[in-house]
Amino acid sequence: MRLLTISALALMLVPALAAGAQAQDDVRVYRCTDERGRVALRDSPCDGGQRQEVRTMLRPVDGTPIERPAPPPPAAVPPPAPQIIVVNAPQPMYRCIRPDGSSYTSDSSEGNPRWVPLWTLGYGPPRGRPPHTGRPPDYGGGGRPPRAAVGYGGAGTWVRDECRPMPQAEVCRLITERREAIRQRFFNAQPTERAELSREERAIDARLAQDCRR
Repeated sequence: MRLLTISALALMLVPALAAGAQAQDDVRVYRCTDERGRVALRDSPCDGGQRQEVRTMLRPVDGTPIERPAPPPPAAVPPPAPQIIVVNAPQPMYRCIRPDGSSYTSDSSEGNPRWVPLWTLGYGPPRGRPPHTGRPPDYGGGGRPPRAAVGYGGAGTWVRDECRPMPQAEVCRLITERREAIRQRFFNAQPTERAELSREERAIDARLAQDCRR
């Protein structure tokens, strides 16, 4: 009999507990309207003189979090391709010294090669020839020696002026001065000469831009 009473009591408590749990899950909201018609929502009863409406709402329950898949690892970014920078060496200019000590500038280090007989270099003048004057005759631009020089037993040799490279700062200064001289000459030049001066100035401008950054 006692066992039955406990069982019956347990059965009676189950609905009450369920109702209490449900009551705890409910949310009661009071809608209050005052005499001016202003509406306010609150979680406690309205003040006296206000019209009250009670609404019961189910308390929101946090849902089960959704497990999202982990993002894929970032793709490996290939390293940038190496950059190849081509730097052109400045065009050299040479200062060359003639046998008499005078100098000139040249874009070539050849030094005006020319054929001269040996007697002009102090190896003894032939009969009927003037003595050596200290400056060998120039037979021009590397051409073959004249027959008179070959006739002296073919005794001769090639000579060149000594040429040395100039500092780049001096090269840029000389080129700039040449461009200024061309511009001054241009106003008084004839049409044919003007065309030649224009071509030379364009070449100088390109060289200054590449070798002198001007």
